[in-house]
Amino acid sequence: MKIAVDAMGGDYAPSQIVEGAVEAATKDRIPVILVGDEKAIKQELAKYPASSIVEVRHASETVGMDEHPANAIRRKTDSSIVVAANLVLAGEAQAMVSAGNTGAAMAVAIFKFGRIRGIDRPAICALLPTMNGKVVLLDAGANVDCTVENLLQFAVMGKEYAERVLKLPNPRIGLLSIGEEPTKGNELTKATNARLRSTPGLNFIGNVEGKDIFRGAADVVVCDGFDGNMVLKVSEGMAEFVLASLKKEIENSLISRLGALLAWQSLKRARSRLDYAEYGGAPLLGVNGICVISHGRSNGRAIQNAIRAAAKAVENDVVGCISTSLQEKDMAWSDNASSKATSLNKQDTIETQGKGSSSPVSQNRE
Repeated sequence: MKIAVDAMGGDYAPSQIVEGAVEAATKDRIPVILVGDEKAIKQELAKYPASSIVEVRHASETVGMDEHPANAIRRKTDSSIVVAANLVLAGEAQAMVSAGNTGAAMAVAIFKFGRIRGIDRPAICALLPTMNGKVVLLDAGANVDCTVENLLQFAVMGKEYAERVLKLPNPRIGLLSIGEEPTKGNELTKATNARLRSTPGLNFIGNVEGKDIFRGAADVVVCDGFDGNMVLKVSEGMAEFVLASLKKEIENSLISRLGALLAWQSLKRARSRLDYAEYGGAPLLGVNGICVISHGRSNGRAIQNAIRAAAKAVENDVVGCISTSLQEKDMAWSDNASSKATSLNKQDTIETQGKGSSSPVSQNRE
């Protein structure tokens, strides 16, 4: 197994991308192919004694953060993100990771890998911390407008990811709404609630409110990309506010600083749970391949964890399990419906993307 990493994507590329790749290759023993400007990558690799175990594949172009996703990948066929996807398509790598333009990462994954049969629109799957562990949130920003079928497919994909990667048996699935009662929410939410309740094989617990997410009321929370992205950005702001407020209070007096020293390990653990770098990246579920999208501000630790996430998705055959689950639920499209919708779905999904990103807590670029 090899993971192709877009070495030129992100605010701190290629230095932090290379650092994370080396850490993943040496400490986690995950084979990595760094894709991008060979000269720039090798200059960074020279800083690490064990850099020789990391493979480098040259790409002469880079997709910028402000470029239109679809136009960029069509025009820049030798860009690092396109070459990384081609490595997966050719079987030279089994997954790709990018901290670059989120829309471009989605576009290239859809165009190169295609969608899993039965999936209308792929979804970004983010992990958020809870009091008891982690919760899977999807969609986290790929699709602003969704149908009942879209949300049902998100539930199936979230269930498979929670079971296979997080090892949660029979995960509890909740639908994000403004109230717990089935009658609460807009027409889409109410119709989706009824559909999820009637779908066999899903441990649907009903509606969950925003406050329930971090309490761990559900293992998988389903929503459209608009609401999901709002949840992530509010969470990001709140996490930064809490950490900054805590730091300010600790620095206010000597007694507070002494108390912080005594509670240092506890504070360190709490901070790590709110740090996006601990989660690495968000997989794009629904495409026929593994693509992990990382925060644009990803540091080396975040990239290392994103590579780990990609490796786990490969090891647990997330794509195959989603496909099988959809077939078992008889949700696959007919060939006629699929052929009519493919072009529109690809373009609509890409057009909703700006330069934003989606991942845990502070996993969204502005």
